Amino acid sequence: MSSFQQLSRRELLKVFTFAGGAMLAGCSDKNPNGTKLTLTQWYHEYGEKGTFQAVQHYAREYSLLNPHIAVRVVWVPGDYGTKLATALLTPDGPDVFEDQLTEAMVSAGQVAPLDDLFTPEDLKDFNAKDIALNSVGGKIYGVKEIDDMQLLYFRKSVLKAAGVKPPTTMDELIAAAHALTTPTRKGIFLGNDGGVTALLTVLPWSAGSDFLVDNRIVFNNPRTVASYEKLLELNQSGSLLMGAPTDWWDPSSLTQGLAAMQWCGLWAYPKIHSILGDDLGAIIWPAFDNAGVPVTSLGGWTAMVNAQRPYVEEAKKFVKWLWIDNLKDQLDWCVGYGFHVPPRLSLAKRAPQLSAPIPAYAVKALGKYGQATPPLWNAAMTSDLTNSLTNIVKLGHNAARSVSNAATQCTRELNRELE
Repeated sequence: MSSFQQLSRRELLKVFTFAGGAMLAGCSDKNPNGTKLTLTQWYHEYGEKGTFQAVQHYAREYSLLNPHIAVRVVWVPGDYGTKLATALLTPDGPDVFEDQLTEAMVSAGQVAPLDDLFTPEDLKDFNAKDIALNSVGGKIYGVKEIDDMQLLYFRKSVLKAAGVKPPTTMDELIAAAHALTTPTRKGIFLGNDGGVTALLTVLPWSAGSDFLVDNRIVFNNPRTVASYEKLLELNQSGSLLMGAPTDWWDPSSLTQGLAAMQWCGLWAYPKIHSILGDDLGAIIWPAFDNAGVPVTSLGGWTAMVNAQRPYVEEAKKFVKWLWIDNLKDQLDWCVGYGFHVPPRLSLAKRAPQLSAPIPAYAVKALGKYGQATPPLWNAAMTSDLTNSLTNIVKLGHNAARSVSNAATQCTRELNRELE
C-alpha cells in the first residue's frame, strides 16, 4: 500500500466535483500567467484504496520534471464509458485517457498513433498480446497500463474435506460444485447473474472457440453452444450461489464462507490471502473437456492520446514518460494497491509481490492462456452475445438457436464497422 495521504470520502467528492466541473466549463489549457500548459488526464474510478492519490502523485512528479506542463487528473465515477465517449466528441475532451482500444476510435480519428514512442527494446519487453490488442492497421494506438485476469479461487481445506480436487474440465467443475454444496454454503459463485457476464467469452475460449477472426464472426459453432449449455446445467444444479451481497469481482462470497469456490480477479488476491492465508488455492478456468484449453481473460486498461486536442505531442511525451519509461510508477500502479500483472515482461518477472505461489502461477498462466477479443469487436457485439447467453441461462431458450441469432446480429454490426 502506498504511503500517500488518504483522503476522506467528503474530500474525494469535492475533488470529483471540481474536476468534472472544470471539464464541463472548458478550462483554459494555460494557467493565468500564460506560461504553463495543462494536460487533462482521465481515469475511471478505481476501487482500490490509494489509487486516486497515486495518479495525482504521478502527475505532480511529471510536472516537477517538466515545469512548463501541469497534468490535471480527472477521476470519473459512474458510467465512465458513456462519459468518455461523449467527451471525445467535443473539443474539450481529455488529452490523455484510459480505455480499451476499438477500431471505431481509430476510424473516427479520436486516437493518435503512438508507434514512435516505442524503441525496439520496448516492444520486445511488452506482452506481445497487449501490443496486438492496441494495434490497428499496423499502427499502435495505446500503451497498456495494467493486465487484468481472473482466477477460480478456493479454500484448499474445504476441497480436501469434501474429497474434491481442483477441476480440470467443466464436468469436473460441476461435480465439484455439487460435492461442496451444503445447507449453509454453495459450491461456487460466478456472479449474481449466474456467470453470464463473467464467463461470456471464457466459456467458448475454454472449448477452443473464438469470436472474431479475420473480419469474420466465428462463434456460431457446436463448441460454443455446448459451453453455454454447461453454464445452464450449472445454473440448474442448485450448487451456484445467487443473490450474494456483492458481485463476482468482490471476493466476499469466498472469504465469508458463502461459497467454496469463486471466480474473481487477481486484483482481489491481497484481500483474500490476508483472510485465508495458505489455505487459499487458485487455478484459471479449466478446459471445457479434453479437447479444450484452460483459459483466463486478458483484460486491463490502456492509455491513449486524444488526436482531436491541440497538444498531441505534449500528451504523447507524458504517456511515454509514465507508461513506457517510468518503471517505478508502473510497478507501483500494478501491485501497490490491488494486484495486476505489469504489461512489461521484465517488471512482471522481478516484482517481489508477484513471486508468491498464486501470483507467480497467475503471471505464467496469463502469458500462456490469456485471451482477449480484438479491437474490431465492440460493445454492441458484447451486448448481442450477452442477451443470447442470458436467454439460454435464465429463460431456457434453445442454445443453438440463440447463438445463431447472436451471430447474425454480430455479423450485421461487423458489416457496419467495416463499411
